[in-house]
Amino acid sequence: MKERTRHPDPSDAPSSRSKAGRDLKSAIGVGVGLGALTLLCMLVFPILWYPLVAFFLGLGMWEVCTRLRDKGFVIPRALIIVIGEAMIWASWPFGAKGLVAAYVLGVLALMYGRLFRHGTHSAPHNYVRDTAVGLFVLTWIPMFGAFAAMISRIDADGATPRGSLYIVTFMLCVVASDVGGYVAGVLFGKHPMAPAVSPKKSWEGFVGSLVGGIVVGTLCVTLLLHHLWWMGPILGVLLVVCATLGDLVESQFKRELGIKDMSNLLPGHGGVMDRLDGMLPAAMVTWLILTIIHSTGAV
Repeated sequence: MKERTRHPDPSDAPSSRSKAGRDLKSAIGVGVGLGALTLLCMLVFPILWYPLVAFFLGLGMWEVCTRLRDKGFVIPRALIIVIGEAMIWASWPFGAKGLVAAYVLGVLALMYGRLFRHGTHSAPHNYVRDTAVGLFVLTWIPMFGAFAAMISRIDADGATPRGSLYIVTFMLCVVASDVGGYVAGVLFGKHPMAPAVSPKKSWEGFVGSLVGGIVVGTLCVTLLLHHLWWMGPILGVLLVVCATLGDLVESQFKRELGIKDMSNLLPGHGGVMDRLDGMLPAAMVTWLILTIIHSTGAV
């Protein structure tokens, strides 16, 4: 009997894709570039932190609104981006009060704009659905993201502003959480955390994130901020929990829209929101804890 010739399978070829399904070479290259840009803004030109955050949040809003419009949602993309940027920049001089004021004005603009989209003689269709989704986008991206920008303003009125130290603390904790979760998930991940939402996220990865966040949070609070060590584990745990829930929210968002990535803007990562999903809610709780640390004074 003639032996059947086996044709090569493309999947047999060496691949740079990781167990998580990403192109590691591209992902690492883009990650290093983004990290270098962030460090430049944090340490060399700290005044650029706000523009950097505003720029990436603007891209995130564009991605999400575009995806929603592709699926039939009536979303005023330009208006949402304008409102979102106004929220971010209002927090520069006015802090949380400016952020909330801009958010409320944006909510009114969305509610009334959607109500009269077709004039006063034509009833809107899917009004509640589209308005609710618009409010979700404003809350999810610019509301949470503005707290990342405001971390740089925590000590803005001090004799020696230490905003860069707070930003470094936030970013190092985020990186430690991501790396710890990735390594533990790839090496030991066997028990899915929420398989109906994100099948690849495991409890082992969550534990790895906790370890990374707690260790780095403790080191940063102790060595950089010179505060009581036990504030570090609190910061690490809350940041990791919020980041994990943020990942799950985006996973469910993409699942309902039937998409894998928000866009292809970042090779090896997907879209901007595929990188910011966990950082946004984590930024809010980090701002809160670091504000408490600052208000209680250094030890």
